[in-house]
Amino acid sequence: MILGTLQISGQDQPRFNPEQFEADMEQFIVQEAGLSPQEASEFFPVYKELQKSQRLLFNKMRRYRHIDTRDDKASLEAIRNMDAIDVQIKKLQQQYHLKFCKILPAGKVMKIIRAEEKFHRQAFRKMVRKR
Repeated sequence: MILGTLQISGQDQPRFNPEQFEADMEQFIVQEAGLSPQEASEFFPVYKELQKSQRLLFNKMRRYRHIDTRDDKASLEAIRNMDAIDVQIKKLQQQYHLKFCKILPAGKVMKIIRAEEKFHRQAFRKMVRKR
């Protein structure tokens, strides 16, 4: 009976689907920023390049999750490396924001930036509520 209960409760929370998350985010951005199909087809390939590059940097940063905080030398090195990665991420975003502005009007790029932030906040809230 306990095993059955565990299986049922495990089925209540669907597993994270990155493809669905990406599709939902793209749809949300298109709606929030008011992108035409033509604008979306020009914008999203470049946006996906940014996402891929950021993911690589986030994965680098993830390495520092398990630093022994009792080791001050290792902690200091981790802090410096994480700060350097943060700077790389911001520079990458700046570079791609300028690329986006060559594809779309700056007002729409600003709407996209806000829409992405809003989507992530909403997704986080949903995740927290499910727990």
